[in-house]
Amino acid sequence: MPTILAVDLGTTALKCALHDAQGRVLAKATEEYALLTPDALSVEVEVETYWQAFKKTIASVLKASQAAPEDIQALGISAQGETLLLVDAQGKPLRPAIVWLDNRAQSEADKLGDHFGHRHAFEITGQVRLVPTWPAAKLLWLRRHEPQVFVRAAKFLLIEDYFLHRLTGEYVCEGSLVTSTCYWNFKTLDWWPEMLAYLQVRREQLPAIVPSGTPVGRIRPLVASELGLSPQTVACTGALDQACGAIGVGNIAPGIFSENTGAALAICSTVGAPTLDPTNQMPCHYHGIPGLYMLHTFTGGGIVLKWFRDEFGQAEKIAAAASGQDAYDLLGSLASQAPPGSDGLVMLPHLQGAMAPEANPRARGVWYGFTLHHTRSHFARAIMEAVAFIVRRNIEVIEKMGVPVGEIRALGGGARSAVWKQIEADITHRPVVTTDNEEAATLGAAILAGKATGLYASIAEAAGQMVQIKQRFEPQPTNYARLDEAFATYVSLYDALCPLFERSAAA
Repeated sequence: MPTILAVDLGTTALKCALHDAQGRVLAKATEEYALLTPDALSVEVEVETYWQAFKKTIASVLKASQAAPEDIQALGISAQGETLLLVDAQGKPLRPAIVWLDNRAQSEADKLGDHFGHRHAFEITGQVRLVPTWPAAKLLWLRRHEPQVFVRAAKFLLIEDYFLHRLTGEYVCEGSLVTSTCYWNFKTLDWWPEMLAYLQVRREQLPAIVPSGTPVGRIRPLVASELGLSPQTVACTGALDQACGAIGVGNIAPGIFSENTGAALAICSTVGAPTLDPTNQMPCHYHGIPGLYMLHTFTGGGIVLKWFRDEFGQAEKIAAAASGQDAYDLLGSLASQAPPGSDGLVMLPHLQGAMAPEANPRARGVWYGFTLHHTRSHFARAIMEAVAFIVRRNIEVIEKMGVPVGEIRALGGGARSAVWKQIEADITHRPVVTTDNEEAATLGAAILAGKATGLYASIAEAAGQMVQIKQRFEPQPTNYARLDEAFATYVSLYDALCPLFERSAAA
């Protein structure tokens, strides 16, 4: 029976899962790792840390599944974006990886913005502003602050590129991950020559560009032996983790919208062509499906409910420990005791600033409208409603761009909560669909690898076989009036408080 091994190269953990041809998870494993923060702005990881986590999770998966290595037909990759690696002529890392969270390159991002213009860069790259997150700014920082490392670099890579090289010996990359480098033209699907010239990076220092879902090569024998895999297994290009997650819940055609509620809330709306927001709010990425694009951004999400659980949910944490239940499930039950609209209680969930679509780092969390009548159940529900309000706000921005949004495909930890997904359906006036496989990112990578190695004729055929619908939440029109009123309050509250946010930031 052919199987597919998929790895999700996350920010703080690496996940590995073995999928069968129907998408079922035969075994999975997770290995966490610590981020290095040598100063307030720098975030790094030793490159070997990623590889050792990869080895450990593969060993765990092989042991748990009792799978024969020769039955693993393909290996697919889901990867965090923007994390930058430099290697020498032998493919050895020259320094720790600079993680996407790293913000040391603010001055360099400003220089790039001044030189190219943010709107011009948006039209080339699909990214609304040139910020320190993007590898272009990181490379300029390295050239200015670590010139001895910069000049020794034979290749500038992202994390997926590095893994594919270590597995196969080939240097390749794909569009969904390199979109946000800001030295790739997402319309021509080639490098941006003017940006490369400014950064003093040569084309031969970058990987060859191939589509997602492309067979790169068989695993090198010595590496296969090290990992306990077969040298006949084919490593394939995957995609950005959010693109893989979208594919893993069936967001594979224009008109489909997906949201991933984890610590952050990420949204992806599939479109058929480069689509630029005239208001400069919504980035556009190349999709993990060749020929398609996705409006993709993120903001705070489940981290707000985690804060509430940790600070005010001690009863649920104790009950969960005693019963074996999940504290979040108990919070969902608590939230269900309050009515739609939370009896006038509205929250702005901007505990770490507002990202999409407001893009206001000075915004802060706010509770509004509570009285002696309100209980913990109202507060729990108001948090869930607030995160769903963000989903609706982003849908409104997308639809103003002329992109229709039909149903919502939900993934991430938030998708486990039936209460939360019904709230989302009622607030957005759209059906919300969840799927059986909670490991949507590894499933998306497995779908791409299955197509790459001929298990399926197309990504659509693979997704049709491997993505299984779990539950569908239809919006309840009887709840519209109260929730529409609460949403209007949410929007008005944010607008009214913006001057105060600015004043507080300046104090």
